[in-house]
Amino acid sequence: MHPPFASYLPQLATGFTALCTLALLGAEWRRSQPGKWLSKPLASLGFVLTAWLLGAPEGRYGQAVLVALTLSLVGDVLLIPKSKAIFRVGVLAFLCGHLAFLVAFFQRPVNLRVAAAVLGVAGGLAFIVGRWLLQRVEGGMRGPVIAYIAVISTMLAAAAGTRVPLIAVGALCFYLSDLSVARDRFVAAGFVNRAWGLPLYYGAQLLLAWSVRV
Repeated sequence: MHPPFASYLPQLATGFTALCTLALLGAEWRRSQPGKWLSKPLASLGFVLTAWLLGAPEGRYGQAVLVALTLSLVGDVLLIPKSKAIFRVGVLAFLCGHLAFLVAFFQRPVNLRVAAAVLGVAGGLAFIVGRWLLQRVEGGMRGPVIAYIAVISTMLAAAAGTRVPLIAVGALCFYLSDLSVARDRFVAAGFVNRAWGLPLYYGAQLLLAWSVRV
C-alpha cells in the first residue's frame, strides 16, 4: 500500500518554500517590489507550514520552534519595505525569534561543554563582526545590533550543544545568512548579498522546521 497523501504534505510545503525562494531571488534580481511582496511571505509561510505539518504543536520543542519560525515570518515581511523605522521592528521580530529558538534548544539535552566551546568561538567572531559593522551603523541602531549579535551567538552555541546535526547546521546557516543582511543594510547593498544569503536563510529555516521530527 502507498502511504496516505497527507504524509507527503511536509515535503510539499518544503518544496513550496524552495520554489518561492527561487521566485524571490528573481524578484530581487529584477528589483521588483511587487514580486518581493508576493514571493517572500509565501516562502516564509512555507517553512511555518512545514513545521506545523511535521507535528510541531504536539511537543514543547516543536511549539517553541513554531513560535520562532512565525516570528521569522513576521520579520521577513517587515524587512520588505524600504523604511528604517519598519526595519527596526523587523530586527526586533528576528531578535525575539532567536530567543524563541534558544528556548526551543534548551527543551532538549544541551551539552554545556560543547555549548561553551562554541560560544567562545562565536564570541570571537562576534567581536570581529562588531568591529566591522558598528562603525557603519547609525547611533540609534547600535544597541539593537549589539543585542542581536549577542543573542544569535548564544543561539548558535546552544544549537551546537544539542549535538543534533539538523539543529546545529540550521542555526549555523541562519547565523551566516544574517551576515548577508547586515552587509546589505549597513555596508554595501546589492543582489550579491541576497544571492547567497536567501538560500542559506530559507535552507536554515527548513532544517530547523524538520528538526521537530528528530
